Amino acid sequence: MKRLNLERHLQSNGCELLREGAKHSLYLNPANNQTSAVPRHREINDFLVRKICRDLGIPEP
Repeated sequence: MKRLNLERHLQSNGCELLREGAKHSLYLNPANNQTSAVPRHREINDFLVRKICRDLGIPEP
């Protein structure tokens, strides 16, 4: 999955960008106060996309 599509999915489900790191972006779901790191690659593996969504407590795309 493209990183831009994942970021749009996260933001449409109420997640916010918490901070930018050197190699990852940290997203926060304020509804349940859970965080997850999103790597800065153009393509993100589908297994990792599912893990990020599970960590944040949102449905998978």
